[in-house]
Amino acid sequence: MTLNSKIKLLTVLLLLITTITIAQKEEEQPFIISEDVVIKKYHNQDELENMQKGQLMILYNRRIEVLIKILPNIAFTTKPAITMSSMGIPYNKENRNALKDNIDAATTYFKNTLEFQEIVLPYSDKDNLISAILFYEEILKALHTYDDFK
Repeated sequence: MTLNSKIKLLTVLLLLITTITIAQKEEEQPFIISEDVVIKKYHNQDELENMQKGQLMILYNRRIEVLIKILPNIAFTTKPAITMSSMGIPYNKENRNALKDNIDAATTYFKNTLEFQEIVLPYSDKDNLISAILFYEEILKALHTYDDFK
């Protein structure tokens, strides 16, 4: 065998091994609730009263986003980074498409809500924003005890 033939054979073998390896790689499953849907800090009324209205609007919108992405799914899980398979739900084409549609719908709904909020939220009363943030945070805190009802 010539050196040129050996190089061609080696190239074909490497290409074949790479193709087989990539083909066998399992598809990464999306999470029912994405990893980024968490609140890192809860606030009290005094902290919120010391914030500017712009800061409050950011907190308000973040809490809406988390609620939109968690609440419809609490019958499955309240925790981020859980897949269908980890819950024993078959990850077949029908379920995969349903989950994708659910994620897309939540994303679109939040985007539309955010666009609306950017227009009208500046007109809201600061005290109402604070009350809403505290209310949303109480709902989110309650999700930590959701499993107690089982």
